[in-house]
Amino acid sequence: MIEQIAMPKQLIATVALITVAIAAPAFAQTSGEATMITTNATVNVNGVELHYDIAGNGTPLVLLHGGVNPSEMFAQTLSGMAKTHRVVAIQLRGHGLSGDTDARWTYEQMADDVAALLGKVGVGKADFMGYSMGAGVAVQTAIRHPEVVGRLVLVSPTIATSGEFPEIRASFAALPQMAPAIGKNIAQSGLGTLYPKRDWETVMRKTGEMNQPEHDWSDGFGKLAGPVLMIFADADSVRPQAISDWYALRGGGQRDGGMDGSGRSASRLAIIPNQTHYTILTSPEVVTYANAFLQP
Repeated sequence: MIEQIAMPKQLIATVALITVAIAAPAFAQTSGEATMITTNATVNVNGVELHYDIAGNGTPLVLLHGGVNPSEMFAQTLSGMAKTHRVVAIQLRGHGLSGDTDARWTYEQMADDVAALLGKVGVGKADFMGYSMGAGVAVQTAIRHPEVVGRLVLVSPTIATSGEFPEIRASFAALPQMAPAIGKNIAQSGLGTLYPKRDWETVMRKTGEMNQPEHDWSDGFGKLAGPVLMIFADADSVRPQAISDWYALRGGGQRDGGMDGSGRSASRLAIIPNQTHYTILTSPEVVTYANAFLQP
């Protein structure tokens, strides 16, 4: 059905790749993972019912999924991080088992949702780990609600849309038009079975609309008080130069680190080889690097 829409072949291929990636669910948090979920609940914040799970013990860690498919983050990533942390895995508005409104999604609104949820469930301050869209929500939460955010682990974030490749910008622009066809395909996939109550056409339309506006959070990102770990694939959806520029905002790559590490930034950068934006969470290094960075 995608091929019937009059669009450049490269753009069709890009959107199709994204669709395949998000429509192939990982093991969901309720699908028999060894991780023990101690809380499985919803809470009303800002007019929507948000679903969240709590697993593990230790310092609190908020886990924020990428666009469309919460299950991919809440599989091996949740399981791995729950071994050392009390993980609060939040399903953002309009995703997974959470409710929605007619309002357009924004990173700022989702960040406000996250901060409000933490207040209602009694988590005063936590470290954050987000992937893709969830990384953007984590950054906005740190900017807008610094009192609830400690250290940040950002997996494949986009700090400024100018850093994304042109085909990614074009794909988001195309999503609202392609939402009916893509939504129908997802509804018939394993992801549709996992979350049968979702209106997938709406999810795809809102995903495109959310990511169409240009943004540049460089100023706020550079001023964040706590240390940041950014993890990227070596074939990610953003330019290598942009990654370098964003790391520089955190003081990284500005001088020799020195034999004793005294010239090293408090923030960190990891590039995982042989991965893309759509496969990076399958790499065990994500959990390894995150746990090492979050050690007290």
